[in-house]
Amino acid sequence: MKFQVPQFIEIEDKIFGPLTLKQFIYLAGGGGISFVIYSVIPYLIVALFFIIPVMIFSVALAFYKINGKPFIFILESAVKYTLSTKLYLWQKKEKIITKKENAPNENPSLLKVPRLSESKLKDLTWSLDINENINPITRDSKRL
Repeated sequence: MKFQVPQFIEIEDKIFGPLTLKQFIYLAGGGGISFVIYSVIPYLIVALFFIIPVMIFSVALAFYKINGKPFIFILESAVKYTLSTKLYLWQKKEKIITKKENAPNENPSLLKVPRLSESKLKDLTWSLDINENINPITRDSKRL
């Protein structure tokens, strides 16, 4: 017994000429709403102000695709995102920077030597090494 396997199931059937059923419904709905607006508003210029956005929206629903997905899916996702609650995992907090004004025991120096706490001898050798590298006379004598 042979069975026929359906192919091209992702492509919708063209029912109304070059339009699918969904496209026809979107365009017919946009045309119907435009006709109601035209009937309710007596002035054509004012009616066109409301009819043009309705027609653009219905054409976008029928034909416009973003990344291969129909516009209705994008619109649905946008509405769900807007109405749903959002979870924020990280929020940056501003740090308040305070400046110390005229600290009494602070000597302004050009070179700050880090303090080593193990012994005074290590502190002394550290400061001698730093000062020797800064002094241009001792630096030149080492190269000879």
